[in-house]
This record gives sequence, C-alpha cells and structure tokens, in this order.
Amino acid sequence: MFFDLATTRLFEYLPRIIIPAIGSTLYMLLCSMVLGFLIGTGVAILLVMTSPYGLKPNRKVYNTVSFIVNMIRSFPVIILIVAISPVTRVIVGTSIGEEAAIVPLTLAAFPVIARYMEASLLEVDANVILAARSFGASNRQILFKVLFSEALPSIVAGLTTTAILFLASTTLAGAVGAGGLGAVALTFGYQRFDDVMMYAIVVILFIMVLAIQGFGELIYRRVKTGKGVVRK
Repeated sequence: MFFDLATTRLFEYLPRIIIPAIGSTLYMLLCSMVLGFLIGTGVAILLVMTSPYGLKPNRKVYNTVSFIVNMIRSFPVIILIVAISPVTRVIVGTSIGEEAAIVPLTLAAFPVIARYMEASLLEVDANVILAARSFGASNRQILFKVLFSEALPSIVAGLTTTAILFLASTTLAGAVGAGGLGAVALTFGYQRFDDVMMYAIVVILFIMVLAIQGFGELIYRRVKTGKGVVRK
C-alpha cells in the first residue's frame, strides 16, 4: 500500500514539479559549462603560452593569472554564490533564480576547466612540438594544430569530470534560491520530510551522472579512434 501511495504521489509531482526542475537544472548546467568553457579556454591558452614550459614564457603574467585562478577555485560554490550576489544582481537584475545562478556557477567553472585544459596541453610530448617547429610552424599553429589536436582526448575527459562536478554544484545552488532539483530536494525532502521525493531526486541525479559520463566516454572514444589510438 505504501508503494502504491508513493508511486501515485510521484506521478502527481512528475509533470508539475520534477520535470520542470530537471529542465531548470540542465539549463543552469549547460549555460554555466558553455560559458565556463569559453572563458576557461582563453585562460588556459594564456597559462600555456606564458608558462615556464610554454611557447612564450612570461613569469609575471603566468603568476598573476595563476594566482587569480587559484583564488577563485578556493571558494566553495555556495559561498561564491552569496559573495558575488551584488555583482549578480547588477548583471542579471536579481540574485535568485536560474539566470542569477549561472553567473557564480560560470565563475566557479572556468578556473576548473582552465586548469584541466592547461594540464592536458602541457602533457603533449615536447618532441611533437619540436617536430612542428622544425617544419616552421608558428606559435599559433603549434597551439591550435598541434597542442589542441594532441590533447583533445584528455580535454574531453576533463570536461566530462567537470560537468559531473558542476551538476552537484548546480543542485547545491538550488538551496539558495536557484531552483531546480536542489530546491525540490530541499523543500520536499528536508522541510516537508518527504522521503519518497528525496530519494526520487537522488535517483534522478544518479541517472543524470550516468548519462553525462556515458556521453563523455562516447565522445572520448570517438576522438581517440579518430586519432588512431582506439580501434574496435
């Protein structure tokens, strides 16, 4: 009887609460990942170019950018959301809701993505770079046609890990007014003691993690296969 009652309640909540919450969570995750990727790529390029092992070493620039990246990474997401709420309010006109959450989530995402990309690009074999230089390749050509090409599988793996990490952060943002699955879990699971809804959200998040991981692994295998590394 309890199972029937729980199932009935879930089906009642599904179209009104759960599905819109899933949509909100995916919207915040996708927007923050895309914006974080764009900013993070630019920062990663700057770090790689100016690194002591980079194509155009510049210790002052590298140390400054690296310090800023590390400083932002040190903030837990939920504290970052609260700390920059005045800035968020200026940018989007409010400090609550989906659009408001995208600002701090993007700010939190881009340093993580930048570090993953920097590590991937710096792992490329130095002999490959020397070979490209021997053919007269410019720094720009080496960066985009050699480093990014060789590091692409590792970058894809890093982005997959980041997406899963920020799915949790997006859910956490729901606790401070962002909406989505986090808000549903807080409202029903914590405040109303609705265990059925709470565990349903947990299962949904688990499925979303599996989906992101599976999609990331699919892209990874295709990239590796395209490079002639993985064959069926």
